[in-house]
Amino acid sequence: MLVASGRSHRHVAAIADHLVRVLKEFGAKNIRTEGLPAADWVLIDAGDIIVHVFRPEVREFYGIEKMWSAPDMADKTVH
Repeated sequence: MLVASGRSHRHVAAIADHLVRVLKEFGAKNIRTEGLPAADWVLIDAGDIIVHVFRPEVREFYGIEKMWSAPDMADKTVH
């Protein structure tokens, strides 16, 4: 899974379009995208590769990195 940011709606859409084109050139099939018309958060699902492209404000709001990060074991106490 890759997470990236674009500076604007247009930038997010351009990044997503470019990634889809490159993935197809490398032989990826059945690539699906979600969110391209609004271009706030675009999800590219290429099977083994998942890419999230956000505008910075949207990325911060959803905090996707926190959802997928492992818990900090230093914060855990063992009883």
